[in-house]
Amino acid sequence: MDQLTRTAEALIASERTIICWAMGLTQQTHGVATISDAVALLLMRGMIGRPGAGVCPVRGHSNVQGDRTMGIWEKMPDAFLDALDTEFGIRSPRHHGLDAVDSIRAMRDGRAGVFIAMGGNFVAATPDTAVTEAALRNCALTVQISTKLNRSHLVTGRTALILPSLGRTDRDVQNGQRQLVTVEDSMSVVHLSRGGLKPASEHLRSEVSIVCDLARALFGDDHSVPWDTFRDDYDTIRDSIARVIPGFEDFNTRVRQPDGFVLPHPPCDERRFETASGKAQFVVNELQWVPVPEGRLVLQTMRSHDQYNTTIYGLSDRYRGVDGGRRVLFINADDISTLGFTEGERVDLISEWTRPDGSVEERRADNSLLVPYPTPVGNVAAHYPETNPLVPLDHVAVDSNTPVSKAVVIRLQKRTD
Repeated sequence: MDQLTRTAEALIASERTIICWAMGLTQQTHGVATISDAVALLLMRGMIGRPGAGVCPVRGHSNVQGDRTMGIWEKMPDAFLDALDTEFGIRSPRHHGLDAVDSIRAMRDGRAGVFIAMGGNFVAATPDTAVTEAALRNCALTVQISTKLNRSHLVTGRTALILPSLGRTDRDVQNGQRQLVTVEDSMSVVHLSRGGLKPASEHLRSEVSIVCDLARALFGDDHSVPWDTFRDDYDTIRDSIARVIPGFEDFNTRVRQPDGFVLPHPPCDERRFETASGKAQFVVNELQWVPVPEGRLVLQTMRSHDQYNTTIYGLSDRYRGVDGGRRVLFINADDISTLGFTEGERVDLISEWTRPDGSVEERRADNSLLVPYPTPVGNVAAHYPETNPLVPLDHVAVDSNTPVSKAVVIRLQKRTD
């Protein structure tokens, strides 16, 4: 209670407050409600539209934010699709597509038979590893457009292709001309990315080249989208973007300015909101928490120090003083003794998820080392992707369908070997 009081007093006294969050909030059953409450708090304090204040969602590596801006979303609004159709003389589909979780379900259930991944390590990045692997193996075709080998290349459909591509740090030359790509960071700043490294092979192709040639082979040479032009000159892609997406007017000129440019943000720039009234709308949410049965713990999955997303560079977690292995469970010393275990003991982790119908699903990840750590009593942490098998595919956040990887109820089981 004292901590809550101190936090409230600090918020009251603050003249500029930023609430920053990452997956610790989003990967919860009620993550959307929690974030809407955080926004409501800022609105009540007048912290939206004030310099040095506002919301700061940490999106991850470069261009996670930019993907959504460019239309990489399964539920793009009609306004975006209408502009796309006008620019290219096409009729884009209006029915909504599938997000990552629903795509796994579709492959699992036989409703999708072709999987194409551009970058990433899908198997290691997604929840419920056994279910995800079985879903991919159920496909007729799996295609990986990749800069490096990873686990996903070993989990294939009946036919599998690996299409090696240039990385963003490689020199990209198309039709004799050096090409530049752009990225958008978490602060909505768009800037150029100039690859300078010599490609590992003369046969490597850029992602743009691969996509454009696939599209031309699929749609034919007389398609209204100029795929050959896009492949040979990335500036022409940006010219089309400038005509389709608000905020990107004169794209090629502005992105070549030092540090690029910042996209418009109506709530921040002019306190205008994309609602019917043009004003912010408050949402009231009921308080929710994770029910934890006796003798159980709440697990969060996380990265180590020597790790970037699913790429693991070493077996050290210098953040937490662990070296030589990744199958560890960070746990309060009081929990170790209360549950009848000892420091340094190896245990199996078993997750328990109660489905809406009341049935309980269990999953396991074996052979974790108990490492005492000053986590709150009842809360533990372990590395990802080793503990992805503990996260059920169907245990997702309300409204966002995000896997609940930060609030997994588990029990510890003694090993017999």
